[in-house]
Amino acid sequence: MSGIRVLVVDDHAILRDGLTALLRSASDIEVVGEAASGEEAIEACGRLHPDLVLMDVAMPGLGGLEATLAIRAEHPDVRVLVLTQHENPEYVRRFIKAGAAGYLLKRSAGADLSRAIRAAMEGGLVLDPGVARSMVEEPNAPPPAGEAAYETLTSREKQVLKLVAEGRSNKEVADVLEISVKTAMTHREHLMQKLGIHNRTDLIRFAIRAGVIQ
Repeated sequence: MSGIRVLVVDDHAILRDGLTALLRSASDIEVVGEAASGEEAIEACGRLHPDLVLMDVAMPGLGGLEATLAIRAEHPDVRVLVLTQHENPEYVRRFIKAGAAGYLLKRSAGADLSRAIRAAMEGGLVLDPGVARSMVEEPNAPPPAGEAAYETLTSREKQVLKLVAEGRSNKEVADVLEISVKTAMTHREHLMQKLGIHNRTDLIRFAIRAGVIQ
């Protein structure tokens, strides 16, 4: 039987190397590639056809959430397992809504990572115990400011929102997403209309409140 093909995505090379070395000890798991950003992850999925993507959250350019939205839309059979240091319950909810198969914390994954990958491939929802506990303890917690408005955006508009909020120009947004400058500008105008925002400063404030950027 062929092994589970895994793509490791993290912007820290040392961590990617460590995860790859850790997974080599599992005879049924094969690391087929690595990526340092969300856009690299999207490209690698189309080229390498992994079964599962081990996805970081905070990365330059497209982050883990934006990449997950794109990967799940383009490759619905690919599982995405989040591995991050961020334990914000809102991040967990967004990734699960985006179709992620699980959410693990880097500090506690360790030797259980291979087991979590197998569980995700079997169709289970894999949650770190600390994350699962926080979600159970606050099941009726009110959504963060801007959550309802954020969910009105398309996946592409969410990608543009993050990049613009990070200070990227229209050309830089276009280059990252491999679209025309005119299309990037159109997405930016549409998302600002949906959010009722009229300048970059207010867009950045919204992105921070909504947890899109730190």
